Amino acid sequence: MVNCCPVQWSFENFLLRGWDYIVSHANYVWKLKQTLPTLSAALQELKAQRNDVRRQVDLAEQRLLKPFEQVQLWLSKAETMITEAQELVSNGPQQMNNLCLGGCASKSCLSSYKFGKKVAKMLREISDHKSKGAFEKVAVNQPAASVVLRPVEQAVALESTIQKVWSCIVETDVGIVGLYGLGGVGKTTILTKLNNKFSTTPNNFDVVIWALVSKDYDVGKIQDRIGGNLGFSDDSWKHESVEEKAVDIYGVLRNKKFVVLLDDLWERVNLNQVGIPKPSQENGSKLIFTTRSLEVCSEMGARKKIKVECLESEKAWELFQDEVGYETLNSHPDIPNLAKQVAERCGGLPLALITIGRAMACKKTLGEWKYAVEMLNRCALSKMENEVFPLLKFSYDNLPNAIMKSCLLYCCLHPEDYCIPKKRLVEYWFCEGLLNEFDRISDAQMQGDDIISSLLNACLLGKCEFEHV
Repeated sequence: MVNCCPVQWSFENFLLRGWDYIVSHANYVWKLKQTLPTLSAALQELKAQRNDVRRQVDLAEQRLLKPFEQVQLWLSKAETMITEAQELVSNGPQQMNNLCLGGCASKSCLSSYKFGKKVAKMLREISDHKSKGAFEKVAVNQPAASVVLRPVEQAVALESTIQKVWSCIVETDVGIVGLYGLGGVGKTTILTKLNNKFSTTPNNFDVVIWALVSKDYDVGKIQDRIGGNLGFSDDSWKHESVEEKAVDIYGVLRNKKFVVLLDDLWERVNLNQVGIPKPSQENGSKLIFTTRSLEVCSEMGARKKIKVECLESEKAWELFQDEVGYETLNSHPDIPNLAKQVAERCGGLPLALITIGRAMACKKTLGEWKYAVEMLNRCALSKMENEVFPLLKFSYDNLPNAIMKSCLLYCCLHPEDYCIPKKRLVEYWFCEGLLNEFDRISDAQMQGDDIISSLLNACLLGKCEFEHV
């Protein structure tokens, strides 16, 4: 006799499994009233978590940190999920209208089934993605200093000064360095070379910031230039107050080992007002600036003051030859001698050597060079008048008073390169009536010494040996 019990049991098992399968899939339709609101709530939670993580990443990038790739990937997936979930939620009312018999059936069973299945799947994915978004850290320090490379002229004979400044950068006890010297002597070139050097020379700084200051500086404009290096570049930030910008800049830099390069200072810049923490041995940061005045170096609290001198005759001639070119210098046997006279008239000032050298590069006749020498002796060469003299005159125009200007002009009565005794010069000034604060020459000597010191600090007079200028 055949035993039918196993066959019967298998058939019942098949029916039970089939029923479970039907019920589980029918739940996609039956539970739509519950799952849709749940999806809407999960969507809002995911949006809030996405916004929090994105805010942390934005703050980290402003502080020049590098976001982890897994954080970026999480944000990207979150955006995709939010878009898909929003579409499901927006289609929810239409699918709910298809339900009938208290939500137990649908007018369009296949459509409701597919929709309910998508909703359930999206709920699981959102729940899983939210659990992966609890990051302890979203970013890490950048591996090297962030430097914006700047175009730069050749730095003939400036290498020793560049190296001198770099040694100050390496020293832990030097936080502020001032470069001072005559206009056109190459201060900006040195600062630019230093800026670019940070990108090629191993160092442990987090960020290098460049900002042009200039005469009648505007704190807000300096902050905008610094802010651009720190990620504060949107229009809303630029419209913040000076105080608000200072707080933002300080908030980033106080946690950084930074280098700030300020070009062309004419007076003291209030670092607190800008938002720059004062460099110190503790924070290891550096401030390097250029100015025409030694006094500004002192006012800025420079631990190291480095004067950028005009070029010596040999280096000046080398620079001039490079600008004029071999072809022009050898177009006539007598041109090299005349070219040396022109170079000497530039006084070792790199700006003058470069400007005049380029202007003479196309002059290949003896007459043109003789004319240039004659015009330079008269100080009437157009390139000097248009490009070099205005730069030098700017230093003269910014002397604090008419007395000091008159005293400087009086020095021009002496022969070129003549060493003037300081005491005799003050006596001349007194006898000419230029020193009008005192009636006796012994008292006027104090005023005269102060004027000489100021003109030396402004690099408009040069020092000679034995109390001469």
